[in-house]
Amino acid sequence: MNERNKEGLQALGKKTTYSMDYAPEVLETFENKHKDNDYWVRFNCPEFTSLCPITGQPDFAEIIISYIPAERMVESKSLKLYLFSFRNHGDFHEDCVNIIMKDLIALMQPKYIEVTGRFTPRGGISIHPYANYGRPGTPYEEMAKKRLAKQPY
Repeated sequence: MNERNKEGLQALGKKTTYSMDYAPEVLETFENKHKDNDYWVRFNCPEFTSLCPITGQPDFAEIIISYIPAERMVESKSLKLYLFSFRNHGDFHEDCVNIIMKDLIALMQPKYIEVTGRFTPRGGISIHPYANYGRPGTPYEEMAKKRLAKQPY
């Protein structure tokens, strides 16, 4: 049995089944083998889509997720399936970014996380929401405040 099977991962190495609805339950984690180190993990999803909750029209974005892991890390295929589950989900851009961040916090309790959405223009305006979180009572809480204050990017 390989290391990833011991983690109980379900999606990795299997035929991909895509959810037609918002599906946070597809997210999976594995153990961070370097929990004593602070380091960044970054994901870039350049083909994110969701639906406008008012018009039902598709919205397209690049979603960037950066985090400093603690005990658990998100498995990349499950993250891909999760992000794809927004395809038929109706929410505003800002909501999508905050939902993604909150789901990942609940999943893995990172030391620090930030999520940026670079949505393509619609009606001549593009929206780039940014949300972040630093674990309360740690230096990462202050880091989150400082990084938020430096926005916009």
